Amino acid sequence: MGANTFNGRNGHKTPILEKEVVPDLESLETVTAETSTTAEAPEIEKKVPPKRKRRTGLILAGLGVGAIAAGAFGFHYWQYASTHQETDNATVAGNIHQVSSRIPGTVSEVLVNDNQLVQPGQLLVKLDPRDYESKVQQAQAALENARGQAQAAQANIALTSQTTTGKTTQAQGDVSSAVAAISTAQAAVQEAQAGIPAAQAAVQEAQAGIPVAQAQVAQTNANLERAQADYNRYNELYKTGAIPRQQLDTAKAAYDVATAQKNAAIQGVQQAQAKLASAKVGVAKAQSQLAQAQENVTNAQAKLAASKGGLQQATAGGQDTTVKRSQYEAAKAAIAQSEASLKDAQLQLSYTNVTAPSAGRVGRKNVEVGNRVAVGTPLMAIVDNSYWIIANFKETQLEKMRPGEPVEIKLDSFPHHTFIGRVDSISPASGAQFALLPPDNATGNFTKVVQRIPVKIVFDQKSIQGYESRITPGMSAEVAVEVK
Repeated sequence: MGANTFNGRNGHKTPILEKEVVPDLESLETVTAETSTTAEAPEIEKKVPPKRKRRTGLILAGLGVGAIAAGAFGFHYWQYASTHQETDNATVAGNIHQVSSRIPGTVSEVLVNDNQLVQPGQLLVKLDPRDYESKVQQAQAALENARGQAQAAQANIALTSQTTTGKTTQAQGDVSSAVAAISTAQAAVQEAQAGIPAAQAAVQEAQAGIPVAQAQVAQTNANLERAQADYNRYNELYKTGAIPRQQLDTAKAAYDVATAQKNAAIQGVQQAQAKLASAKVGVAKAQSQLAQAQENVTNAQAKLAASKGGLQQATAGGQDTTVKRSQYEAAKAAIAQSEASLKDAQLQLSYTNVTAPSAGRVGRKNVEVGNRVAVGTPLMAIVDNSYWIIANFKETQLEKMRPGEPVEIKLDSFPHHTFIGRVDSISPASGAQFALLPPDNATGNFTKVVQRIPVKIVFDQKSIQGYESRITPGMSAEVAVEVK
């Protein structure tokens, strides 16, 4: 049986016989001559040496075996070629995670070496954190300041609200008191106005009583003078003994009565004058009460105006409370902004520790202690253990190829081991379409070229056991897909 070998030029295996049988032309001519003369000269056949007969039989047997082997190999090759598609335009691909700095800084420590195995989250590089620690402290101070302002604004809201409520209540009470005072003062004015005519009438009455009292004084004075004259006459007569003592006593009593009446009349005049003075005082008092009542009305009206102003001011205090609430909301917004700034500063500080994004091995490390790195500066690469094959098949080989079909994989690095895989997916476009300058077939100078279509092939995990750390992206491979 023949052995199959890969041929990268035509994409198929070429059958090669393990042993080629090359007949001896001279022997064939001899055999042919002998065969042709056998029927005519049986006697001569008997004269052929036995050694030559054996040689001829071996040749014929070899030719038969060769023909059978060639036929079997041809059938096997046809059957294999009809169910397999091969290519040596294939490479190993994998995830290569580029590790770079997300912030500018100075490298203070490098903790890994080339080709070292790392785990996810493992610390790779440390940057000098002092600048970012200072920013975190500044952000924390700004946050505390914003919180203090918010607390003060909240306290001012409560204080202003309570003060405004108290002032409003007081102002409303003052307005009510002022209205009541106005009513009272107006009633007093009316009362004082009503008392003035009565006082004036008392004055007139007192003025009218004075002449009467004065006339009474004059009358009593006349009576006193007559009684005094009678008493003097009777006293002289008594002294002479012309009259008895009784008549003198009667005259004396009459004189005393006249004196008393005169005194009473004088008191009546004084009382009338006092009543007039009192009536005049009553008039003045009534006028004073009227003036006081009118002043009270004016004061009550002024107090009402002031109370209304206080009520308006208290109402304006409610707007001040609204302003204080706005200040509190602004303070809360400042707190949120400060918290965001603090989180950002803490995040920037965390970026000073550059960690591994995934498990794998370190490659292309180009960072050393003391390097000044910028944002996005490549530091190293992490190659993980997820591998697959990108096989670029000719477009004429994809007619029967489907995802899930089994694949035999040969890596140039391990020529004596066959890996197993399966077709994962077929690229949505040819490799030329993904080039930097894809070809434009509409230029007029079109030459048909068979295109290559990338096909992703994944390894069977069992087949790569023991080779996980030895397989690397970029290795050359030859693949054979078993199509249905």
